[in-house]
Amino acid sequence: PAVRTISIATIQNNSPQGPAFLTQRFTEDLKDYFQRNTNLRIVPRDGDLQFDGNIVAYDFAPASIQKVDGIDQAGSNRLTIQVKIRITNTKDDKQSFEQLFQNFDDYAANRNIATINNDPNAVRTTTDKIITDIFNKSVANW
Repeated sequence: PAVRTISIATIQNNSPQGPAFLTQRFTEDLKDYFQRNTNLRIVPRDGDLQFDGNIVAYDFAPASIQKVDGIDQAGSNRLTIQVKIRITNTKDDKQSFEQLFQNFDDYAANRNIATINNDPNAVRTTTDKIITDIFNKSVANW
C-alpha cells in the first residue's frame, strides 16, 4: 500500500541481432502495461518501484527440422527474446529482485528474420508475454 509511484528506465537493447526499434518499443510497452493495470503513477526517476534492465538476447533459429527430398530444412523458426530486469522496491527491499525473463514464438519456415522485424505485431507478441511475466513477478502478489 505504501507504493504509489513507479519509474521505468529505458530498457536498452544489448543483443547484437535485435532491431533498432526494440529499445523504445519495449520500454514504452512496459510503461503502458503498468499504467493500464495499476494505480501507480509513472515518474521519470526515483519511484517507489524502480525498474531497469536490458535486452540480452534476440535469437532467431530453426525450431524444428524436417527432411524435404532428403535434405534437412527448418520446419519452423523460433524467435527467442531474453530481458534482464532489476526491480528495486524502495519501501520494502525484500521485494527487490533481479531476474532474466524469456519467451519465444514460432514462425513458418518461409518467414525470415527481416520479415518478422518488419511486422509490427510479430515481435510485440513475444515482448508482450515477457512484459506480462515482469508485471506478475513484480506486483501481482499485491
